[in-house]
Amino acid sequence: MAHAAAWLMLLGLLTGGYVSSAMTGKVPADPQMALAAHLNALLGTFFLLGVAWTLPMLRYGAVGQQRLAWAVIVANYANWSITCVKAWLRVSGVDLIGQAANDTVFVALTLSVVIPSLVATGAWIHGFRRSGTP
Repeated sequence: MAHAAAWLMLLGLLTGGYVSSAMTGKVPADPQMALAAHLNALLGTFFLLGVAWTLPMLRYGAVGQQRLAWAVIVANYANWSITCVKAWLRVSGVDLIGQAANDTVFVALTLSVVIPSLVATGAWIHGFRRSGTP
C-alpha cells in the first residue's frame, strides 16, 4: 500500500502541472476540477498510508487485509483519474442530468469511487473490532 501511495503522490504532484495549464488556458479543462483531481490524489495518498499503517491492528488475516488494501487503492486511483477526465470534459458528474458525458462520469464515480470507498471504510472500521466485542 505504501508503494501505491508513493505513486499516487507522484501522480498528484504531476497533476499540479495540469492545474496550472488549465488555469492559464493551455489545456481546455476546468481549473477548479483539475485542482480537485490534484487534491484527490494528495488526500488519497494519506488515506492509503493510514490504512497501510493500521493493517497490523486489524483482525483480518492476510486475505482480508489484501482485499481491503485493493479496495482502497482502486477507489483512490479511480477518484484521481475520473476527476482528471471530468475536468477535461467540463462536467460535474454529481447527478444524472440526461447529458451523456456527465451521466457517464456520475456512474463511473458512483461505481468505482463512492461505493467502494464507503464499503472499504466500513470494513476498515469493522476490522478494529475484536472478536466477541460488541
